Amino acid sequence: MSYFAAAVVRGEDGWSTAEVDLGGAADLDEVADRLRDVDPDAGVSLLFVESDDAYLAILRLDEGDDLRVFGSDSAFAEESRLGSLLVGDLKAPALDIDDVVEPKVRAAAGDDEDESADEPAADPDADPVGEADILADLGIPTQRLLTLCAHEGNLPADVTAEICRVLGCGDEVEELREA
Repeated sequence: MSYFAAAVVRGEDGWSTAEVDLGGAADLDEVADRLRDVDPDAGVSLLFVESDDAYLAILRLDEGDDLRVFGSDSAFAEESRLGSLLVGDLKAPALDIDDVVEPKVRAAAGDDEDESADEPAADPDADPVGEADILADLGIPTQRLLTLCAHEGNLPADVTAEICRVLGCGDEVEELREA
C-alpha cells in the first residue's frame, strides 16, 4: 500500500512542511513522535496521511500534546497495517455523513439539472471516524471537512490540497508531493 505523509506545522514564523516517513512505525504513539520531531516547539502540528488514492487520515498535536485523529473512512483500518495503526482504534463515527451531505444533495435535486450536475455525488459508503472537528479552529468546520471527504471523485490529495490552501501552505505541500 503506497502512502504520502506530509507534516504541516505552525511555529513562530508561520506554517512549514515536511514529508514524514512512517515506515516501521510500531504504534500511534511512534507516529505522533515522528510528527513532534518535525518541529518540537510548534504550536500546531498536523499530519496528513493519504493512502492509495482512497483514504485520508489527519493527526493533530497542539503544543506537542493531546493527539487527535480523524479518518475519512473506517475501511482504511481493514485495508492495511498503516490504516489499522492510524484509525483502527477509532470506534465511534465522527458524525453521520448523511446528516452533513444528504440535505445538500436533496436540495440540489430540486434545482436546475445543469447546476446540480456540477456537484459531485456523495459517496454512500463513506464512514468517517474520529474527531471531525479537528480543524474547526483553523478554518475548516466539521461539515466542510466531512463534505470534502464524502464527495465521490475527491481524492485524499484533493482534500489535503484544499485544507492546506485554507491554511496558507498549499504550495508548500504540493512541492513536497512533487519532490
